[in-house]
Amino acid sequence: MIDAVTNQSLHRVVIVGGGFGGLYAAKALGRAPVKVTLVDKRNFHLFQPLLYQVATGTLSPADISSPLRAVLSDNKNTQVLLAEMLDIDPEQKKLFLNSGEVDYDTLIIATGVRHHYFGNEHWETAAPGLKTVENALEMRRRIFLAFEAAEKETDLEKRRAWLTFVIVGGGATGVELAGAIADLAFATLRKEFRNIDTSEAKIYLLEGMDRILPPYKPELSANAEKSLNKLGVTILTKTLVTNINGDLVTMKQGEKESQIAAKTILWAAGVKASPVGKVLAESTGVELDRVGRVIVEPNLTVKGYPDIFVIGDLANYSHQDGQPLPGVAPVAMKEGEYVAKLIQQRLKGSENAFPFRYVDVGSLAVIGRNHAVVDLGFVKLSGFLAWLTWVFVHIYYLIEFDNKLVVMIQWAWNYFTRKGGARLITGNESLGVVGVNEKGEYYVPPAKKSPVEV
Repeated sequence: MIDAVTNQSLHRVVIVGGGFGGLYAAKALGRAPVKVTLVDKRNFHLFQPLLYQVATGTLSPADISSPLRAVLSDNKNTQVLLAEMLDIDPEQKKLFLNSGEVDYDTLIIATGVRHHYFGNEHWETAAPGLKTVENALEMRRRIFLAFEAAEKETDLEKRRAWLTFVIVGGGATGVELAGAIADLAFATLRKEFRNIDTSEAKIYLLEGMDRILPPYKPELSANAEKSLNKLGVTILTKTLVTNINGDLVTMKQGEKESQIAAKTILWAAGVKASPVGKVLAESTGVELDRVGRVIVEPNLTVKGYPDIFVIGDLANYSHQDGQPLPGVAPVAMKEGEYVAKLIQQRLKGSENAFPFRYVDVGSLAVIGRNHAVVDLGFVKLSGFLAWLTWVFVHIYYLIEFDNKLVVMIQWAWNYFTRKGGARLITGNESLGVVGVNEKGEYYVPPAKKSPVEV
């Protein structure tokens, strides 16, 4: 164990962000002769790739979350601080938090990204994104309240709007959400309602490019589209959303403009860097890309500041083929491990001059029950075998053993019974039929004097 006197003289590594990049850096430094401080405004690590399963009632938030203190409890040299980064003084090597100040010798920033509404932030109320537990629970509330409201609604036009779901963005998140909602509507919930046929639901997936899953190979995009069509999802490509007003989505396809009336609108169209990127740019002069990511050096440092690293989704690393590395968990993990190794080499006086290199391990996207597309480079899969691959890869990357065991049991139970136990409607609006006001905000309308037909 490191004693207090020794601890004071150790090299101080401060990590901001407990996502994949920050957490893997902290774990890799667990036995190094350094003092590590991990700062995060949440007390848990979140496995974001499975957030859509929380949003659709397959898993609970605790199944895909791990307390940071528990994950790092064996790291005797590591302190966890529940705080938020506000500013930095790179000359004095000082970090300003909402709860005080922290001095560092080496700083690792890995604060990730947030939703990007392309200048239309007012759409967020009507169309929530999916980056946090709160986002997922809000989506879950809206999705299941939609079916409950449709069960009570006697007006056919309003009922159709409650049973219409629009997902904006045809990337992996949008595809996974569309497939999961289709599985709910056309299979899981069909026998659970009496006044509505949930298979009458309309699920629209809107994508601005000419195909869904644009980063994937064209043949895998085509397979994904076939699978979604088979599930009952309507895919509209080359489609740009021009306005979201309450429960009305206005979209444009070429010169043609049309609208969809939908009570449930979900956003999966883009991301932008966390505000920390701007803070860093103002204090160091580092260049940002168009979505606010920090353009880093070949060794993931900030230009002119070799003691500041930026990793994960916040970093724009374009030193391999001229294109930024994808914002996926494996990239962040490898960057965290690389930086941890580099720090230890520096302390030994033998820094490796080799730049960071990422070997692409492939891309995966699930499309409902028994369907997925997988590109591992040397092999491309679709269908059931791809779905099995997706399952085991995601189980492997869950942080703690108990999470892996719980998720495996939960998935097996849901697979054979179709009785997801996390289909809870929570929040103040859960007791009545939710409406949408002129601002696009959900609310509980006054109770009607006439009884609802049953």
